[in-house]
Amino acid sequence: MRGCRQWKTPPPTTFPPPNLLNLDDSTKLVGVQVVLILAYSTIILFGVTGNSLVIYVVYKFKNLRTVTNFFIVNLAVADLLVNTLCLPFTLVYTLYDEWMFGQALCFMLPFAQGMTVHVSTMTLNIIALDRHRSIVHHMETKMSRDLCAVVIVFSWAISALLASPLAIFREYGSFSFSPDESIQVCTEKWPGSSMNGRIYSMSMLLVQVGVPLVINSVAYIRIWNKLKKHMMCGRNDHQRRRKTTKMMLTMVVVFAVSWLPFHAFQLAIDIDSAVLHMKDFKLLFTVFHIIAMCSTCVNPILYGWMNNNYRTAFLSVVKCYRPLSVRYRCSKEREKEKDDDRVCSDLRSTNV
Repeated sequence: MRGCRQWKTPPPTTFPPPNLLNLDDSTKLVGVQVVLILAYSTIILFGVTGNSLVIYVVYKFKNLRTVTNFFIVNLAVADLLVNTLCLPFTLVYTLYDEWMFGQALCFMLPFAQGMTVHVSTMTLNIIALDRHRSIVHHMETKMSRDLCAVVIVFSWAISALLASPLAIFREYGSFSFSPDESIQVCTEKWPGSSMNGRIYSMSMLLVQVGVPLVINSVAYIRIWNKLKKHMMCGRNDHQRRRKTTKMMLTMVVVFAVSWLPFHAFQLAIDIDSAVLHMKDFKLLFTVFHIIAMCSTCVNPILYGWMNNNYRTAFLSVVKCYRPLSVRYRCSKEREKEKDDDRVCSDLRSTNV
């Protein structure tokens, strides 16, 4: 059926196909619904809180307003939008098995979700390439804030272009089970054969997972090798850069591990439509979606645990400390731990 088939959309549209053939699936069980509500609510809570905190501390502390941190804020904004534009609607749709948000949102939400996830992926690439430029090629000229703003605007524009088919090739309507029973559905409707949808889905798999993994892997491997060769010279500076690079690399690994199962499942649907008729298909889709969405709330945790500057700023906000500057707090910590490699004078650099 087209209503079921066309709901197979490339990530990050994130709405599972309606279970038209088997309404009595596991997601209708009360226990399963409670678990799903708790899982989605937890991700929303941590995602909104964590990413909002990242944006706030960069705005609050002038010493954190660096080019790299502006890119991290861009990533936090994208993740925040994914949390607010994706998770609540997907949860409601999963529980009720019907599109309940009207015609306008049928076109707008998939597009907005697709755009924000593209921005997240693109920003990770930009951060990796910027660090590769400054560390591997010893580029002393740092990216200006104006150029940084242009790059961020460009990333949103390209992401909007890539996600536009999710709004253009879409259909809103009713699916009737009988003369007295019908549901509202929001489906993909590609021109010509369904092969066009498959081509787009596979292209997005390449754009969102394949290319970013190659770019980030090559960039961070070269950075890591460069830092290993120069650990004896400028030990503190390289120690700081190594910690920052480790944090960024962990972000990329987490992103890949989170999204790969969901992308692989979408690819399986493209290859064999029989997957749509699997027992508990919708539950399996939802579990993979939850794993993918975990990436939107884990980045602030990485900042807090793996970067001293963010940890200091977070503590000053969360514990309601008197708003001392990050530079002052770091200098006090440095006095207490003289052998610690975290050098606060480097806050002036464009690196985190």
